[in-house]
Amino acid sequence: MLKNKFIKFYKELSIKDVSQVGGKNASLGEMYGQLVKKGLKIPNGFATTAYAYNYFLESTGLKKQIKDALKKLDVKNVVELEKRSAVIRDMIIKAELPKDLARAITQAYQQLSADTKTKKLSVAVRSSATAEDAPDASFAGQQETFLHITGEKELLLAVKKCIASLFTGRSLSYRVDKKIDAFGIALSVGVQKMVRSDLGSSGVMFTIDTESGFRNAILINAIFGLGENMVQGRVNPDEYYVFKPTMKIISKNLNKKDVKMVYNFGGARPVKNIPIAKNDQIKPALTDKQVLQLAKWGKLIEEHYKRPMDIEFALDGETNELYIIQARPETVQSAKNWQIIEKYKLSKKSKVIASGQSVGNRIGAGVANRIMNVKDINNFKPGQVLVTYMTDPDWEPIMKIASAIVTDKGGRTCHAAIVSRELGIPCIVGTENASKKIAAGEAITVSCAEGEEGFVYEGKLPFKVEKTDIKDLKKPKTKIMINIGEPDLAFSTSFIPNDGVGLARLEFIINNYIKIHPLALINYNQITDRSVKKEVDRLTVGYKDKAEYFVDRLVQGMAMIAAAFYPKDVIFRLSDFKTNEYASLIGGKEYEPREDNPMIGWRGASRYYSPKFLPAFQLECRAIKKVREELGLINLKVMVPFCRTIEEGKKVQEIMAQNGLRRGENGLEVYVMAEIPANIILADKFCQIFDGFSIGSNDLTQLTLGIDRDSGGTLQVAGVSNEKNEAVKILIQNLIKAAKKHHRKVGICGQGPSDFPDFAQFLVEEGIDSISLNPDTVISTTLAILKREKEIKRSRGILSLFF
Repeated sequence: MLKNKFIKFYKELSIKDVSQVGGKNASLGEMYGQLVKKGLKIPNGFATTAYAYNYFLESTGLKKQIKDALKKLDVKNVVELEKRSAVIRDMIIKAELPKDLARAITQAYQQLSADTKTKKLSVAVRSSATAEDAPDASFAGQQETFLHITGEKELLLAVKKCIASLFTGRSLSYRVDKKIDAFGIALSVGVQKMVRSDLGSSGVMFTIDTESGFRNAILINAIFGLGENMVQGRVNPDEYYVFKPTMKIISKNLNKKDVKMVYNFGGARPVKNIPIAKNDQIKPALTDKQVLQLAKWGKLIEEHYKRPMDIEFALDGETNELYIIQARPETVQSAKNWQIIEKYKLSKKSKVIASGQSVGNRIGAGVANRIMNVKDINNFKPGQVLVTYMTDPDWEPIMKIASAIVTDKGGRTCHAAIVSRELGIPCIVGTENASKKIAAGEAITVSCAEGEEGFVYEGKLPFKVEKTDIKDLKKPKTKIMINIGEPDLAFSTSFIPNDGVGLARLEFIINNYIKIHPLALINYNQITDRSVKKEVDRLTVGYKDKAEYFVDRLVQGMAMIAAAFYPKDVIFRLSDFKTNEYASLIGGKEYEPREDNPMIGWRGASRYYSPKFLPAFQLECRAIKKVREELGLINLKVMVPFCRTIEEGKKVQEIMAQNGLRRGENGLEVYVMAEIPANIILADKFCQIFDGFSIGSNDLTQLTLGIDRDSGGTLQVAGVSNEKNEAVKILIQNLIKAAKKHHRKVGICGQGPSDFPDFAQFLVEEGIDSISLNPDTVISTTLAILKREKEIKRSRGILSLFF
């Protein structure tokens, strides 16, 4: 075993050695020593020390030469920065490594080769800065990595190139921003047995959601071949979410991967991109079993370090074995103050120019500057919006002065996404063609505040930023739940103080994530309209059984919402589209009758047992069963909408039971929407077959007052349709009394409490169990409820003095 001041093998290192070998190498040593015995797989390797770095610079005279080259450098002058950087790097690469240092590196390489029983071992050579992963500085992507290095001569050159990369323009600029002296850090070089991910897959794993900071999810991105295509944004990766409490995959999105990066043996460049066969482009880069193995390792690493982690992995295509090749602390979401809820909101909207995947939840506006080549970055001005094909670390000097960033390529773990997230700049990636649609000099607004999809709008639009401190917000006696439909917003919404979800709408998932009428999928072979069939084929790529597409997408949407609020109750309302809404889905017109008043037509419970719709309802049941039983999210409850009679309620539950959803089994609760006067008139009987009620105040108001809430008109303008109408309030009072008598839960999920704080106060006075609100009204309505509960308590106290 070689031991000296220049070299440390992984087994000699721990996390305490950051000052010697940098964060990356210290972390590898820590995991090699502590977690390999627990099942983690890490390729063996060694690291050069900070002493070796300083010895090289001092003994060759490079330190003085570099200091002279950096005198009076203005890093904001991009042209001058790159010029001086190139001079420094050239000096380092041309310098000779001291003989004793070179000998130590080659001997360590020989020993690593002997340990792995390989004559000419292929290694990955990575940079690891000694100030790496400090609380306010990640250094991610700042220095270089060199892959598939073989032989002693190649290795020594790669070591010098790594050291030189500490003086790239981007790295010098970054250190100035973080107020780190040019020689305040040293560079350690990690030399690690190469994993043949060029023949397999590679990717990154975060043990925290990178957009919301939700800590119960593990995010895994994977592509075929070497991982550089993911960092550059050249390939949009497959994306998986694993839910930590159950260790099940709750979301899986496979993207088109048209190329992969492999080694270019004998070529001028070390790597090259080769096309992937069309039939293989949508295939998963990882099996589900591999995803779960990675998640298990991610959880193990997070528990060891006691903080969220950013982890790189590689799948060896020769051995089909997975390896962890890097792990560092996640430095963005985990550093946020989650007691301050920040909400960006556009005051108005305009024409959408482009859209893609949003990074963060902020809004930025400015003049677009289209820069398609890094050599033109000196043309960028502070406050402009950077519009480009994709970015890499060389772009960072201008990224930090941009008001927003828009790229054609990339996913949520590409370079542009990682850096913009760290800088707090709104960024939209993967737009495909924004650089062609957005004109240079055009004023635009970039909005990442509307969910997973981000939008580029024409013009500089006004927007508001609302900040709410929830540190001292008390919890009212009345449960405050949330209305939600968008799975993309579930993780971020879960940070709002809540007691669960009172209304999760299946219609949002069907409309936005499935888009196809379920019966069109079931009867796929009978579709005669070519345009419909073409659209179905486009959305269901990879599915031979098209109905499975409906189930899978529904499962994913429900699982994301149920997981976000786990273990609190999440009440999913069964699909409640009206006939005109179902008809607007792809292929829907063929299966829906035309009704003059769909609001009181074929909807809700009456659809589920109808022979015409029953096969579609059975798909819903399959999806719910899978979420509860296979994914372990038993906090999912079911609610039946628009149930006109007791007989309907029984029929629906019989069908549910036939499809594995029997009320009472495995904690399954079934609620009914109280939105028809009959639900309240027959409340005593509905109590016998349901676990509780959720008042749908919108429909209850229209049916009590005889107003079609879809039609608008003078009645609504006059305020006749307001939930605060006395007749509606009396019905609600009667329902709450009946529910209390039979020990059934009763809540409300209609629009009323969100729109009218005084209506919410009325519900509190009547003793309602829960109020489910739109996310943006939770804080204000909670404060109003707390005030009313306090007043009620005080008045009862005064009354007790007289009785």
